[in-house]
Amino acid sequence: MKISPLPPLNSLVAFESAARHLSFTLAAEELHVTQGAISRQVRSLEDYLGKPLFERANRAVKLTAMGHRYAQAVRQSLNDIASITEEVRGWQGIHQITVATTSAMASLWLLPKIAAFQREHDDIELRIVAIEQLRDLARVECDIALFYCRTPPPAMLARTLFHEEVFPVCSPGYLEQHGPFPGPEALLDCTLLSLEDADQDWMSWKQWFTEVGVVSRLPRRRLNINSYSMLIQAAMMDQGVALGWSQLVDDYLERGQLVRPVETVLRTQARFCLLERGETPSNRRGVCAFREWLMDTVPKEVGELGLI
Repeated sequence: MKISPLPPLNSLVAFESAARHLSFTLAAEELHVTQGAISRQVRSLEDYLGKPLFERANRAVKLTAMGHRYAQAVRQSLNDIASITEEVRGWQGIHQITVATTSAMASLWLLPKIAAFQREHDDIELRIVAIEQLRDLARVECDIALFYCRTPPPAMLARTLFHEEVFPVCSPGYLEQHGPFPGPEALLDCTLLSLEDADQDWMSWKQWFTEVGVVSRLPRRRLNINSYSMLIQAAMMDQGVALGWSQLVDDYLERGQLVRPVETVLRTQARFCLLERGETPSNRRGVCAFREWLMDTVPKEVGELGLI
């Protein structure tokens, strides 16, 4: 059922402040508006009610009898709203967690695991924010960030989730049509799926070939894609060979949607990290629960904590 009648709601706030101070000037200062704005809001409320709420004389105001009764009711109602608002915001602060990560890590690694967390913690609300560049993390409000990085941002606590292992992947159909490949150098004759405009920390094909000891040359064909998730989709659709990061593509390998055309694996010192701002980890219950659950999903030999 519609709640009716209701006066202009903005005017109630102006009226309550003016009634409490018995001054339009002080009400204007409190609400950071002009005295004229307070006067117009109060007049609007009086016109709606059809009765005066203030007696105005010699630049002074005082409440009428009806104004006094109305002010008490409005103040109680606004206090009730403020009280429940604080309770709701406090609950959200405790139980809502904002996680910032790349769209690739969200879709390929985090989201497939979220259902397990929600089954264990159905009272915690997750909010996932996708940002593609680590340098943009400073402009995002978040409790936890999950990022691939060689050097984590300064003044952030970093826990290693897993170290970097990079190897070629393609679809079974592509391997059947173009393989077998005797070694990584043979991949230069394939269509190489390349991540365009990648963060400088992400490894390119040129870097990968150099690190595994293959003299690099221009590949026969290359398909550039600016999204790692789309790049992996292209690999599964027989479009070429992509660089796969362990953990990000493991599920596709297990399901047989991707295969490894060669056995060469590059292991580096770069890592995927759980990042938190500040000198100590947050002790909020929700953040602690998510952090502990997250670390339980990765191998036990990683997860060292440090201020970097």
